[in-house]
Amino acid sequence: MVPIPSLLIPILLAAVLVFVVSSLIHMVFGYHRKDFRPVPKEVEVQGALRGFAIAPGDYLLPCPSGPQGMKSPEFVERRAKGPVAIVTVLPSGEVSMGKSLALWFLYSVIVGVFAAYVAGRALGPGADYLAVFRFAGATAFAGYSLALMQNSIWFGRSWGTTLRSMFDGLIYALLTAGAFGWLWPR
Repeated sequence: MVPIPSLLIPILLAAVLVFVVSSLIHMVFGYHRKDFRPVPKEVEVQGALRGFAIAPGDYLLPCPSGPQGMKSPEFVERRAKGPVAIVTVLPSGEVSMGKSLALWFLYSVIVGVFAAYVAGRALGPGADYLAVFRFAGATAFAGYSLALMQNSIWFGRSWGTTLRSMFDGLIYALLTAGAFGWLWPR
């Protein structure tokens, strides 16, 4: 068994590697540029919605009052007419990436802590590189990728977008696995 505190360096190195590579993925390689499409007549739609002063949050359109509301004739008709949408409204104003980048780094540290926990409980000091790579990598992949499928299953998110993000998660998991394998206590 290897305690989590003795794996602090691989946890932090993995988080730094993931942070840097994820930045490159999103700024250099363009395969996420098609994840979102513009709404037809975007300016008109945005102007129409502005008048409602919708607070930031997640919304469902139409939104039933509960399980019984899904059976009401009004809801059934509104759903049939469409449009049907799941919308996330963000705060207006300048885009500030600082908070999101800090939270992304923290999230990467948390994934690393879970990878450290699983690998550290399964393996002892001096474990083979490949064994460490497998345990840390599988755990990191679960942390970065598997829950993304819920967005396509339940919320209609494009499977292409989900699979591209899961591919990113595989890259992040491989980086995490490599950092743990390289710096595993001997």
